[in-house]
Amino acid sequence: MGNCCATPHGAVQGETKKKNKKNKERENPFAIDYGNGAVQGSKLTVLSNPTGQEIELRYELGRELGRGEFGVTYLCTDKETRDEYACKSISKKKLRTAIDIEDVRREVEIMRHLPKHPNIVTLKDTYEDDNAVHLVMELCEGGELFDRIVARGHYTERAAAGVTKTIVEVVQMCHKHGVMHRDLKPENFLFANKKETAALKAIDFGLSVFFKPGERFNEIVGSPYYMAPEVLKRNYGPEVDIWSTGVILYILLCGVPPFWAETEQGVAQAIIRSVVDFKRDPWPKVSDNAKDLVKKMLDPDPKRRLTAQEVLDHPWIQNAKKAPNVSLGETVKARLKQFTVMNKLKKRALRVIAEHLSVEEAAGIKEGFKLMDTANRGKINKDELRAGLQKLGHQVIDDDLTILMEAGDVDKDGYLDYGEFVAISVHLRKMGNDEHLHKAFQYFDEDQSGYIEIEELRKALSDETETDSEEVVNAIMHDVDTDKDGKISYEEFAAMMKAGTDWRKASRQYSRERFTSLSLKLMKDGSLQLNNEKQ
Repeated sequence: MGNCCATPHGAVQGETKKKNKKNKERENPFAIDYGNGAVQGSKLTVLSNPTGQEIELRYELGRELGRGEFGVTYLCTDKETRDEYACKSISKKKLRTAIDIEDVRREVEIMRHLPKHPNIVTLKDTYEDDNAVHLVMELCEGGELFDRIVARGHYTERAAAGVTKTIVEVVQMCHKHGVMHRDLKPENFLFANKKETAALKAIDFGLSVFFKPGERFNEIVGSPYYMAPEVLKRNYGPEVDIWSTGVILYILLCGVPPFWAETEQGVAQAIIRSVVDFKRDPWPKVSDNAKDLVKKMLDPDPKRRLTAQEVLDHPWIQNAKKAPNVSLGETVKARLKQFTVMNKLKKRALRVIAEHLSVEEAAGIKEGFKLMDTANRGKINKDELRAGLQKLGHQVIDDDLTILMEAGDVDKDGYLDYGEFVAISVHLRKMGNDEHLHKAFQYFDEDQSGYIEIEELRKALSDETETDSEEVVNAIMHDVDTDKDGKISYEEFAAMMKAGTDWRKASRQYSRERFTSLSLKLMKDGSLQLNNEKQ
């Protein structure tokens, strides 16, 4: 789906977390949910012709590489060749609607349909069992686009031109083969490996669709900062991919998005107004050719907006190797750094929640485990799990019990040991978001003062930033600390975690529910006229 590799989320496919490896391996790969899922009580077939049913016969699943709204991405090793891949495992329990199921089918169809391209990740195999769909893909371990840029000592307009050319070539390939991407953003591009010459590759087609010439679409999908105005107006075609690429180019050149606001409504209104700021640093020293291309890619009229071929024919792209090789300045690098670190702060908080809850609930969970482990072996089988859950007042249907066992039984010995049982228990427990957030906040608030102070923030981000990245930490404090008292309150922390204006949020549900209602609100206010064609 859209952000299985992201990560929301969303951790990143190439972003390996070697720390806490033991914990990661023991996590239940599928967050069991007993809501009204699309597959409750029945077996669902998603793919028409998968490579096989049992992925374990060919591949060995290893450490977790990323986690998204619908599933988990793992390191995946071919048992015969020992070649490494990425496996995106999409839990069927997360496929709640027919639309979700169709999205998975279409993602696979599109990846199979597109010809092999040096800048598009390759789909190698597909597997489907009773619990999940597994997509085995080319592994990209070179990191995200912006992380690589920030790591370089010298960042220039010439480098931005090279990256833009690559992204537009991907767009051109998609459009030539009748595919509209609809979710182009920096974190959907990873480097194949850590070499300086590594290829940049598009990794996620979860929101992509097939289109025919002249066909119009009205579904609001994508990530807010990269949405074209016609998406909000619910009447669009493949031109939206050029707009999104134009937004990426703008960020590449100055470090911030062109259409920014503190609120969701403000973001939408800024997109509709489409006023591009070329006054802030470093725009005065950016070449006229670069600014001309940005303007033409961010033209609010899709009929006037450049096509992929016209972008590739533009003088700035044609002469990419001759673009200014003068540094765009430390300000731009600092902004890009902040762009990536802010998201990593959220990921850290989410990871803390999962780890902390396991510890907090351990006492009660241990009692439950003892109750079920009637043979005193230190492990329980499926029958003992069923009997134990019944004693605790939980009636679980057999299909769901099988999913619980298979998902939790990491070492595949037919039993759940205590660690595996803990992972399942945490997933099954229903706790409110506020309680989750309080636990994460308390973790960062080491001195329990009721605030996250600058030193605590610096310590929390020590693994994500260099020790001299004071500017990044200060910038994040500035953004999150809305009342400007020099520290982060719980309310400010919660607002950051829940913020709809996260630059890197890529939730389909967010797009549908929040931006659809927002577009209707703007229409009512008179600031946005919706085209009701094909509603």
